Amino acid sequence: MDKPAFSAMFGTIVDNTPYMKAIGASFVGANDDGVTLRLPWRNDLVGDPETGVIASGVVTALLDNGCGMAVWDLVNEFKPIATLDLRIDYMRAAVPHRDLLVTAKCYKLTRSIGFVRGFAYEDSPDDAIAAAQSAFIIASPTLKASAQ
Repeated sequence: MDKPAFSAMFGTIVDNTPYMKAIGASFVGANDDGVTLRLPWRNDLVGDPETGVIASGVVTALLDNGCGMAVWDLVNEFKPIATLDLRIDYMRAAVPHRDLLVTAKCYKLTRSIGFVRGFAYEDSPDDAIAAAQSAFIIASPTLKASAQ
């Protein structure tokens, strides 16, 4: 499948992933910089009512989802994947009442693992809220049922 048609399906995936749907995440696009997701600020996503900062668990979930999509983007095929390792460095608090963006790029593929870097930010990945380094196992499903 050609790359633009393949990545165009990412919006449908985000819209139909229960947690992404619940938090209001959306697919922005995919390009040479990676896959980008957007999360509008909402009061029910706030971790600390005094500061109005989005909860770190929400940021983690958005980064994990974006990193997984970056693997699919590079593989250019929907193979089963699972998070093998996810490290997130939180560098600063998110700015209250601002949308959050996540951009993730798979920078290395082996036969069975995709390595990804991702950033959560408001305006630019150069001023990131959090940086993720992750690895995803890529399965090769067997399409035939085995005879028993």
